[in-house]
Amino acid sequence: MTKKKLTYNDAVSEIEEILQQIENEELDVDDLSAKVKRVSALIKTCKDKLHKTEEEVEKILKDIEE
Repeated sequence: MTKKKLTYNDAVSEIEEILQQIENEELDVDDLSAKVKRVSALIKTCKDKLHKTEEEVEKILKDIEE
């Protein structure tokens, strides 16, 4: 089975879903740690994607100026 690449929007949606579950107290204590770890990984993914996109945009803008 091919693993689908996680998009930025998918990651943000999953973070929002998990946060809503936490806020609504829908998670068991047993699941809470795993969900917090997942949110942490998703946030790192989002930060990496944003940083990469910023670098690409800066490079494009620099190329345009030349």
